[in-house]
Amino acid sequence: MFERPRGGERCILVALDDRSGNYPADRAEFVDLARSAGAEIIEVFDGPLSRIQPRLFIGTGKAAILEARVRETGAELVIFNHPLSPSQERNLERLLQARVLDRTGLILDIFARRAQTFEGKLQVELAQLTHLATRLVRGWTHLERQKGGIGLRGPGETQLETDRRLLGDRIKSLKVRLDKVVRQRETGRNTRRRAEVPTVALVGYTNAGKSTLFNALTGSEVHAADQLFATLDPTVRKLDLGSGERAVVADTVGFVRDLPHDLVAAFRSTLQETREADLLVKVVDAADPQRGERLAQVDAVLQEAGAGEVPVLEVWNKLDLLDAEPRIERDEAGLPRRVWVSARDGVGMDLLREAIHERLGSERVAGWFRIPPMDARVRARLFELGAVRDERNEDDGGWLVEIDLPRREFDRLGGLRTYPL
Repeated sequence: MFERPRGGERCILVALDDRSGNYPADRAEFVDLARSAGAEIIEVFDGPLSRIQPRLFIGTGKAAILEARVRETGAELVIFNHPLSPSQERNLERLLQARVLDRTGLILDIFARRAQTFEGKLQVELAQLTHLATRLVRGWTHLERQKGGIGLRGPGETQLETDRRLLGDRIKSLKVRLDKVVRQRETGRNTRRRAEVPTVALVGYTNAGKSTLFNALTGSEVHAADQLFATLDPTVRKLDLGSGERAVVADTVGFVRDLPHDLVAAFRSTLQETREADLLVKVVDAADPQRGERLAQVDAVLQEAGAGEVPVLEVWNKLDLLDAEPRIERDEAGLPRRVWVSARDGVGMDLLREAIHERLGSERVAGWFRIPPMDARVRARLFELGAVRDERNEDDGGWLVEIDLPRREFDRLGGLRTYPL
């Protein structure tokens, strides 16, 4: 039986080519993830992956070679760039006599290192425990004494059941505390709505330059570094758009390929900033040859977070690495759809503010509308959003209201009819 060691950062990375067509970029990103977690990489074990084996994920031949490399190099950790089932992790640990981690576990570890705020730590712990819930039966000898026969029943099973119960209790407690955070965030959003302050959420693939852009736009000093998930906790700052107009900018967590579902679920309060935003500023690394795939990954996470219908303005960053000039590209309706900037050098920031101001102005609905008596809840919601400018009572008990609110909120209400002036 293998007793798992408590530490160890010397690791072998297993990055196999599954013939998805993006192997070089995926392999490079995996190495960056491991380095971001503080791993001391001994070597990268690569090769083709023709078929996933149910017992060890890899075939017995590759497993024997990997076992020899672990023994020769003294590696304490083996990280797979692939999702592993709990049984595959357990079987690999027994064979390799080293800790085994999959891609999800690696990303969770990075998030645990980066979380600084109370909310961020709660979210990461919830994601870790949810992931761990299916992996309690692993390489720990005191949890695996589940055998038949006299003298072999009881203790191991009791220990495992106790761990599962404590784990479940902790997950419930974390969810309750995070629900309180969600309510507090919703209170802040409602306050901004009543104050007529639009919200802009920065989204994008990790290391696309979101935090650098955030600092350049708002004059903040959020930590920014050339590494994956350099910043994790969400930050909100004011943005001066000129002519007395202002908005609120939220810097959200960066996305990555195959972002674990446990993380997406745990970070729902953070990602809610994207759902409730008036405009998403999608930051793209213009110098990245894989930018098309990165955009698709970002769109997939936004859809999963429920923010697929929010208006989007693309910002193609890192112009300093290209032979190009800052500019605004417009769509068929004449609205800005893409801005080319260099956040590091501060080039194109005025154009970006101009584009944000124009998009926020175009995404609002203003005018007189009629609310029939049976839709009092719509009227209440309009007042809750702070969208009512004037109101008149009608003879049938309905209302005529003059409103001004974001189009997305207007579309959610439904049932309003324009009043002919």
